[in-house]
Amino acid sequence: MVLAFRPEPSVWQSPAKAGGLFTVGLLLPVIAATLGGIGVLALYSAAGGAMEPFAMSHLMRLIIGIALLLLLAILPARLWLLAAAPFYVAALGLLAVVPWIGATISGSQRWISFAGISVQPAEIMKLALVLALAAYYQMLPRHLVSRPLFVLLPLAVVAVPAGLVLEQPDLGTALLIVATGLAMMFLAGVRSLYFVAGLVSVAVLAPVLWANLHDYQRERVLVFLDPERDLLGAGYQVYQARIALAAGGMSGKGFLEGSQTQLDFVPENHTDFILSLIGEELGFLGTAGVLGLFAALLLVLGLLSLGARGRFQRLAIMGVSVLVFLHVAINTGMVIGLLPVVGVPLPLVSFGGTAMLTGLAAIGIAMGLGAAGKADLGPRRRPTWRLTRG
Repeated sequence: MVLAFRPEPSVWQSPAKAGGLFTVGLLLPVIAATLGGIGVLALYSAAGGAMEPFAMSHLMRLIIGIALLLLLAILPARLWLLAAAPFYVAALGLLAVVPWIGATISGSQRWISFAGISVQPAEIMKLALVLALAAYYQMLPRHLVSRPLFVLLPLAVVAVPAGLVLEQPDLGTALLIVATGLAMMFLAGVRSLYFVAGLVSVAVLAPVLWANLHDYQRERVLVFLDPERDLLGAGYQVYQARIALAAGGMSGKGFLEGSQTQLDFVPENHTDFILSLIGEELGFLGTAGVLGLFAALLLVLGLLSLGARGRFQRLAIMGVSVLVFLHVAINTGMVIGLLPVVGVPLPLVSFGGTAMLTGLAAIGIAMGLGAAGKADLGPRRRPTWRLTRG
């Protein structure tokens, strides 16, 4: 028997040094890069076979974003726990100044422009919210999770940015922020009774909520309920997108051969409705392949969350999974007419700088937290002396 010094593993050690990156998490940048590459090809087609104005910008952002993903993945896990609150406050501050200095595009004031660069704070807030709630529940004892006072605080953390986004106006992103926040609370263990009460409250207040919607938002809901209500107006976009998907058949018309999208019958086929372009040119098989890549991305994130020991790591990774799932589900449902049009892009594929970079950053953070998943983010422990045989 000898007395040996065995220090506890430090969560300040980077995942790369800990060997944690050599896990299933290495699939994340591969899947993300593949989806981004599909986006470049789709945007090349959306421009009629030209790299400008969409594909080249998307490619450059993809390269920068993958580098950012890998950089964030090797940062120490505890850093994200400490940065969660300041990051949320900074994102909230950006949202708060949008009405004063924000740029207005297509009737909505959602962007802040400086030095020729446009940033959409709402996209940054989605990631900041996930980290903030994960940090909150990391510090909160489990027996207090469902106490009313400790339920109200995270609700406020969700409601404030959602309200600011709703004022832009951007109903789709506001609803997505609310859905993400509620999903995080549910995953943290908040009692189901609160969610049932919330659904009942929404049902009771439905007439008031309906009266406060903008005219175009009400029209979108009415068109969703009755697709033939206004085929040349509010329903035109979804109607043409469904025609494009149907025209693609099983294997598609071929790259650059989609008449609906090439002739601009489908508006916004480079952003929210890019899936209709993919469906027309690559058919059901191509669309299924893209959705299969998203399923693989969610599977890897799920495996990383299952392997995480710390509550913060587990909740943050699951929060990133929720963000990816909600974006894909809402965008797909919107394109095929199963959900109202709310302006949610297809992650990593649709054109959009802030959405692309924050999405890749979120995946990088999840990758790093998953690689360091066995580290405890509680109080740092002092090295201990243990008796061992040797």
